Amino acid sequence: MILVLQTVITGIGATLVMDLWSWCQKHLLNVPPLNYALVGRWILWLPRGKFWHHTIVSTSRMQGEIFTGWAFHYLTGILFASIPFMLAGGGWFHEPCLLTGLLVGVLTLPAPFMMLQPAFGFGIAASRTSRPWLARLLSLVTHLVYGIGLYGMATVLTVFSWP
Repeated sequence: MILVLQTVITGIGATLVMDLWSWCQKHLLNVPPLNYALVGRWILWLPRGKFWHHTIVSTSRMQGEIFTGWAFHYLTGILFASIPFMLAGGGWFHEPCLLTGLLVGVLTLPAPFMMLQPAFGFGIAASRTSRPWLARLLSLVTHLVYGIGLYGMATVLTVFSWP
């Protein structure tokens, strides 16, 4: 039970770090982050049998897409937070390793490259966007920041005495 709680806390914290990076990216670098309403729109269209979109932007909006997108974003962050435990075992929460966090960032890249971006109509690894290499680079950096967040949160949790 403690490992589940640690994973949830680490996942939420790492996702918050990633969102802080996205905020900085938007306000300091003038690069817009992913609109999670689009993620929610995609999810809400799934039960209606629509997995692939010409472009998700041109697909009709759905009620609750903002909440759904953000909830999915954080649930994914929590799910991905179990990967360092699978790679490093229970020692991850006692002696976290930055390299493991960064590896998780890289290992999670297939999710946007092979699933979300194609389903949104943007092509594999954003190949159908106007600047695919920029989109790929931003995805990589964002996922590496998430990995740094995993390491940071796991390190913070070492302060607490878990049984």
